[in-house]
Amino acid sequence: MSLLVVGLSHRSAPVSVLERAALNADAQTKLLHDTVAAEPATEAAVLATCNRIELYADVDKFHAGVAELSTLLAQHSGVGLEELTPYLYVHYEDRAVHHLFSVACGLDSMVVGEGQILGQIKDSLARAQDLHTAGKLLNDLFQQALRVGKRAHSETGIDRAGQSLVTFGLEQLAAGGDVQRWAAGRRALVIGAGSMSSLAAATLARAGVAEIVVANRTFDRAERLAEILQEADDNAVTARAVRMNAVPDELTRADVVVSCTGATGLVLTAESVAGAVEGRTGQPPATEPRFTAVKPEAPQPAADENCPLDLAAAQPGFSVLGEAAVAGMDAATLEQHATWAAGGNTRPAGGRTTESAEVDAELITALAATAATVGRIPERRRPEPVTERPAPVVFLLDLAMPRDIDAAVHRLAGARLVDIESLAEASADAPMAADVDQVRRIVSDEVAAFGAAMRAAHITPTVVALRTMAADVVAAEIARLHGRLPDLDDRQRGEIRQAVHRVVDKLLHAPTVRIKQLAAEPGGTGYADALRTLFDLDPETVASVSRAEDSTETKDRPA
Repeated sequence: MSLLVVGLSHRSAPVSVLERAALNADAQTKLLHDTVAAEPATEAAVLATCNRIELYADVDKFHAGVAELSTLLAQHSGVGLEELTPYLYVHYEDRAVHHLFSVACGLDSMVVGEGQILGQIKDSLARAQDLHTAGKLLNDLFQQALRVGKRAHSETGIDRAGQSLVTFGLEQLAAGGDVQRWAAGRRALVIGAGSMSSLAAATLARAGVAEIVVANRTFDRAERLAEILQEADDNAVTARAVRMNAVPDELTRADVVVSCTGATGLVLTAESVAGAVEGRTGQPPATEPRFTAVKPEAPQPAADENCPLDLAAAQPGFSVLGEAAVAGMDAATLEQHATWAAGGNTRPAGGRTTESAEVDAELITALAATAATVGRIPERRRPEPVTERPAPVVFLLDLAMPRDIDAAVHRLAGARLVDIESLAEASADAPMAADVDQVRRIVSDEVAAFGAAMRAAHITPTVVALRTMAADVVAAEIARLHGRLPDLDDRQRGEIRQAVHRVVDKLLHAPTVRIKQLAAEPGGTGYADALRTLFDLDPETVASVSRAEDSTETKDRPA
């Protein structure tokens, strides 16, 4: 069997695709069950975070495994396989091990060096263990990944290179200024009470906010988090819990909003944030041209069989003709969309005019020409700044995937939104610490050691079966000798038995030691097959040894 990982992350896919492909807890459970039920795989684990979705499996066939895992990811994420495939990456054997170890050390994180990924890997392993989809390979792999990640953080200064998404996000909200000075005395609203929301609340408390309001669908969890914040010795914050239906009222009083829930739809719409800004400033906030926010009740462009967009699924907040609507389209689809828009098949929506629709049609045509050259229009990362944009009166940090806060808030004057998308762009320009190179060396060394240990372990059942066979042969020959020489006394029988055992042990010692050394080297897995063939070992005997070892390791494994 061989290790295979198929996945997508912020490095391979735009946030819009990651957002749509996000897996909730139930979907992860079903994906694991379906993976181990599939023919190529015997073990499976899912690593799903806000910026990556990866499926790990022990497979017996590479090509069949890639096809099956890719199909299962598409089925359970709800993103079509043809659309998902360009963003998927595949790692196999040692490259798969290298990838997970790099992830565990924070080298593949959006914010390099962040340590939250270790907790997520631990949760991933625990889920697979609870569902009995993790066997010896994935148990050993994930536990070693956790050890490698801890080693990287303890032996290097990788922590200096990276921060948590929460800290990095707050720095972006503060526009590079001192976070504590920016946060001092502000009122904060934290939506959600999970691990990321709790971390955000604790970080805000330490930064010096005056009040934190926690809102959660399960009110008891919100109350518990508020109590923890209130009782903490390292801050003097006032904390209280509210129910989710109180969020609109709390939004009008909050200076800082952090949201990270498991909701599949928007928690805060552009309209609700605009209302909060208006409540603070006394006038409705302006929006950038071309991306005019559309109220939910406003009419949308009429459906047309020649329009490539799914108009029924279009979310309020963006023009269905603007850049946000066409992000990710290929050249042919863009040309079709431009033809449809230029043909007058739209009707004004949300205050849009026919003239602005023509401008959009020209934009789409230009984008189509670009797509023909570069292949695909990337997702729009940051909006163009509004002319004379006023200072924000409400700051919003969206750490959820799928997103909790409508991306149209980016274009509201008086509001500053930082989300996974903008964090990805900001972190791409972050300086890399010199310690990163040291962590990379640690990863390379650990991958080599793990591969050698796995290959050596692969041949151990065969060596045990060989020695068992030799012991059986010795026992049979001693019994036959005793039958032919019944007059031998016990001392003589003992001397003969020891002599024969010593001869067999000396004959097998050098070959078995050497074959373990050879098997530990890259490409050494074939030595087990050679040993079984040369000595005509019973495959079932070898398999029974493997099962016995797996059972012992599972029983002895610490909880």
